[in-house]
Amino acid sequence: MPHTTDIIRALEQDSLISLEQAKVGCEFHIRFINGPACEKLRQMGFCESMRIKKITDGRNMICTVCGTKMALSRELAHQVLVEASS
Repeated sequence: MPHTTDIIRALEQDSLISLEQAKVGCEFHIRFINGPACEKLRQMGFCESMRIKKITDGRNMICTVCGTKMALSRELAHQVLVEASS
């Protein structure tokens, strides 16, 4: 039987979108990084609760994290789960 915190985390993840799906020009908070490149993304500065803004879309997308512009492949952006900033 799944643990309650595992169920809550799964429900939270279901309500999030990937950075790949996020709308250009909007700001988001990173909630989860989920996938084979988690460690690589964290080393680049993509960490949970960081604020991120998607600037462009395309094969590679550009976003800002901690005031730094970075390009990400669609594959990496798919592993970053975000929620809209309030």
